[in-house]
Amino acid sequence: MWFWWFMFVCDLLVPILMIVAGNMMWKHSPEKINGIIGYRTARSMKNKDTWNFAHDYCGRLWWKIGWIMLLPSIVIQIPFYHASENIIGILGAILCTIQCIVLIASIFPTERALKRTFTDEGMRR
Repeated sequence: MWFWWFMFVCDLLVPILMIVAGNMMWKHSPEKINGIIGYRTARSMKNKDTWNFAHDYCGRLWWKIGWIMLLPSIVIQIPFYHASENIIGILGAILCTIQCIVLIASIFPTERALKRTFTDEGMRR
């Protein structure tokens, strides 16, 4: 039973991280363009305008996706409360993998929005 609780908490980390980090990126993006903290791609680091746009867009996206993933992450695990540790572990690994794929896949719509809004030189269209 303790393993179910452990996996339950672990599988909620990615959605909660997306909600918290998304809110931070959206409302409090890093002031200076840097290579350490923030949404760092070549297109987002062209200038301050692209930097702010990328953080606003990706932050909102992460915040929405985090909330959308939170409920299914909870609901999927409830029926497996009394299952064996192997089943709980496999379920947790699958759920965590899907969450990480969704997290990484959020780069594509953000880059598409940057490309649609800015030229290759970083000027607004």
